[in-house]
Amino acid sequence: MSTEVDYYELLEVSRTADDGAIKASYRKLAIKYHPDKNGGCKDHEAKFKAVSEAYDCLRDPQKRAAYDRFGHAAFKNGGGGGQGPFGGGGADFGGFSDIFESVFGEFMGGGRQGGRPQQRRGADLRYDLEISLEEAFHGKATEITVDVSSACDTCHGSGATPGTGTRDCALCNGHGKVRSQQGPFVFERACPGCNGAGHVITDPCGKCRGEGRVEKTKTLSVNVPPGVDEGTRIRLSGEGEAGQRGAPPGDLYIFLHVSKHALFEREGTTLYARAPISFTTAALGGEIEIPGPDGKPNTIRITPGIQSGRELRQRGAGMPVLQGRGRGDLVVRIEVETPTKLSARQRELLEAFRETETGDECPESQGFFARVKKAVGG
Repeated sequence: MSTEVDYYELLEVSRTADDGAIKASYRKLAIKYHPDKNGGCKDHEAKFKAVSEAYDCLRDPQKRAAYDRFGHAAFKNGGGGGQGPFGGGGADFGGFSDIFESVFGEFMGGGRQGGRPQQRRGADLRYDLEISLEEAFHGKATEITVDVSSACDTCHGSGATPGTGTRDCALCNGHGKVRSQQGPFVFERACPGCNGAGHVITDPCGKCRGEGRVEKTKTLSVNVPPGVDEGTRIRLSGEGEAGQRGAPPGDLYIFLHVSKHALFEREGTTLYARAPISFTTAALGGEIEIPGPDGKPNTIRITPGIQSGRELRQRGAGMPVLQGRGRGDLVVRIEVETPTKLSARQRELLEAFRETETGDECPESQGFFARVKKAVGG
């Protein structure tokens, strides 16, 4: 689509709509705009493709979550079998037929090129990886182990015993689909003779039983770049489920989760830390040290008379910018702590200080009580 229209608007549903409401709305719109019902009208065909593209995104929880967060930009730089990060956007008309089939049980329109059925790529997979804040700061090279279906080593994914081949399905003549007509509609469904493949294997591989894929445990290397945040995704192209009988594999998406830190809270590239200080340090001033996620100490200067709640910003001491330059800031929230245990000498000194107070030492409290007296009429 040359103009990016909001998927929820295309399907005429709200952003809080559940799966049932989205499916029902798509069913209504797909029937309304299907080209077979509208004499091949190009405008209706374009509308049908648009609502099918929208439904393909919103029916998948992972795609929908990505779209809700990033909009159409989430599907700009994907690979594999589609334009989106899950291989779901911008398919040809045959791709929308598969969507239509998932709603109606049988679908309309052609999914073939050159008279042959298209191969359907393997499914995308998700892996959740937890890392520490320090690892998010420095980056990390690690390995993960996943159980995934991979191409059969014996038949190399073909599903046929080595040295044998396939023949065109006699029922569909190699098209992979059979047609029937009901009133103004022309329905297409997967051929029951070959399950939509267009061909049948004369001698199935004994190891994979004709599937072309077997379950394997794989160890994969993952490079986590510095600056990643909660929910950052890393795509390993071609490491998802193997496609059936030689079809391209899907992708593996690694979702990163940053564990809670004992000292820091994070908002983007900014780190926040609370720093309790004694009331004498607050009154007289001084310095404190806060270790950064890189292990280096950050010296924070305390000005005399600082109050609780004051935020001191250390420029360039926060998290690195993902795939960019520079770092965010470290913000230290000051909390002045009142002593709860005093020695006799400390109490004596504080009593002496109280006797010398004039009220000018604490202008905020003096001003507050002056307003109280005024409010109650003196």
